[in-house]
Amino acid sequence: MRVGEIASLSIGDVRNADGTVKAEVRLTAEQTKGRQPRTVFLPQKLRAELQIYLDLRKEAKQEHPLFVTAGRKRFTASGMTQHFFWLFKKAGIAGASSHSMRRSFITNLASKGIGVRVLASLAGHRGIGCIQKYIDASDDMKRNAVEMV
Repeated sequence: MRVGEIASLSIGDVRNADGTVKAEVRLTAEQTKGRQPRTVFLPQKLRAELQIYLDLRKEAKQEHPLFVTAGRKRFTASGMTQHFFWLFKKAGIAGASSHSMRRSFITNLASKGIGVRVLASLAGHRGIGCIQKYIDASDDMKRNAVEMV
């Protein structure tokens, strides 16, 4: 997800009526960069972490922001970007950014053989042209490729 999409999430976007975390998050056109609604699929590990987070928040109202600032307000996209910057810095991950997370996600899936159409859809791109600039070709990917001959 883009940082602005993450910042736009409300509790009701990720939590079912029974309090469990949804397997799929449906983003509205207003929440996405391209103003096209899309579905984001959450892996089990992320759902488990979000469940712990929601249980700790004990937030009852579906319309409340999923992630809040120290002042208990909704993050802006810029504020969320800066928050990620400081989280990475605190964790000792040099050069990481909210956008590099998207790049890593896409590159990792590409290295596992996921097709560009699926990658484009997961990234929220309507065409495959945009996705190609996200895929970094590592030495391991090239080694594995030549071993397939």
